[in-house]
Amino acid sequence: MNLTRIYTRLGDSGETHLGDMSRVPKTHPRIEAYGETDELNAHLGVALTLPSLPERFAPWLRRIQNDLFDLGADLSVPEGQEGGRERLRVVPEQTTWLEERCDEVNADLQPLRSFLLPGGTPAAAQLHVCRTVCRRAERRTLEVEGANPEVAKYLNRLSDLLFILSRAANDGVEPLWEPGASR
Repeated sequence: MNLTRIYTRLGDSGETHLGDMSRVPKTHPRIEAYGETDELNAHLGVALTLPSLPERFAPWLRRIQNDLFDLGADLSVPEGQEGGRERLRVVPEQTTWLEERCDEVNADLQPLRSFLLPGGTPAAAQLHVCRTVCRRAERRTLEVEGANPEVAKYLNRLSDLLFILSRAANDGVEPLWEPGASR
């Protein structure tokens, strides 16, 4: 694929093409869902620039960034609209990989004693931002009629992993919620 010209003027009227070349408003739930996924991907890119990000997490986040492009491609073509072509779909193995990373990192963490406040190290704080954007992307995906159910599962598991990674990035010094502390 060669992208030689970035602007096309095709979206100037407030509509855009889906992957099957049908046109929908830019406010369509499908566009909103993969737009939120794109935002998440950008936030992961910020996390990757932070020196406080544990080194072993960087390749994982880069893999997730690539998976999020797969997810966007999946969302961009309604199921049943493949037009005779095999389309890229999120598969259970991608979600399973996230679960394995959750289990791997969580095994080394202390049990939670309270809800956590987002923050701590810059990497932990950014991973919390990623987690909240991921949850929003998941909610938007649930509004997409006929979406591949694996997409929502993937995002649900990814938000869990981002929470766990944020805890690990704080290396045991976690800002805890103190209910009613300022009363």
